[in-house]
Amino acid sequence: MNTPSPTSFQTPSKLVIASRESPLAMWQALHIQSRLQALYPSTIVEILGMTTTGDQILDTPLAKVGGKGLFVKELETALEDGRADLAVHSMKDVPMNLPEGFMMAATGEREDPRDAFVSNDFNSLEDLPEGSIVGTSSLRRQSQLQARLPHLKIESLRGNLQTRLRKLDEGQYAAIILAAAGLIRLGLSARIRNVISPELSIPAVGQGALGIEINANRPDLLAVLAPLNHPDTQVCVEAERAMSRALAGSCTVPLGAYATCKGEEISITGFVASVDGKQMLIETANGNRNQADALGKALANQLLAKGANDILSALDGHK
Repeated sequence: MNTPSPTSFQTPSKLVIASRESPLAMWQALHIQSRLQALYPSTIVEILGMTTTGDQILDTPLAKVGGKGLFVKELETALEDGRADLAVHSMKDVPMNLPEGFMMAATGEREDPRDAFVSNDFNSLEDLPEGSIVGTSSLRRQSQLQARLPHLKIESLRGNLQTRLRKLDEGQYAAIILAAAGLIRLGLSARIRNVISPELSIPAVGQGALGIEINANRPDLLAVLAPLNHPDTQVCVEAERAMSRALAGSCTVPLGAYATCKGEEISITGFVASVDGKQMLIETANGNRNQADALGKALANQLLAKGANDILSALDGHK
């Protein structure tokens, strides 16, 4: 995505950013707001804070109540009816198939994509005694934890980042697993006891990256938002999402993918697993960054050739 010259389009007089109202989501919206104000000093940039269905339902695992789309639906409604011009998301919360009429205009630079081990009493997962309760909201994390450390007890953990930390501090869990990016962005890096390498916990698709979504009938915004796009992050996330999309990935399926770029080359590792971690397939694919989407699909085909369909079919039967 090429950055246009400032004179190649008309600078908007006002832009409204739709955002969830959680502290992390608001940090992301404020970050994009500051970037836009620096790019276009004469533009008024406002934030429309919203509470989504995903924020309201906190007593049920996300996989059972509708998945990732619950965090973006209300924001998309604001784009559709003109209350907002753009919406800022964590890319890991964006469904693999956007509803008709919407498009991603830019992908912001990725923060640390890894999972973080957070505990008040232990330094690492390996230090946890048998039967220790570990909190996570993610089937992806659960499956990988159960595969590596079956002696641990995994329990659901919902709520915004501060709520999850409070539940840990109250002693409900021996440890919790969170995205490192959120802790870093909110100035809570000191809570991270250990960052888990992608080899041991393959991240969620798009983890650590910000996405900017617009109404598809607003092509005028593409040039305005182009300077916010980070090309390396964009192609890596594109490959990851293509793999997940080809496997019908959602938060009801334990899968993950992590891509990295070096020059013109892109490498992506992905996995599919049963929830209990007893079945797990991991594959890696390499190719040219210009074929990120095709590379993600090729990785999905590698996993399917190894038997991913059997795992996915079994998961479908237990929804």
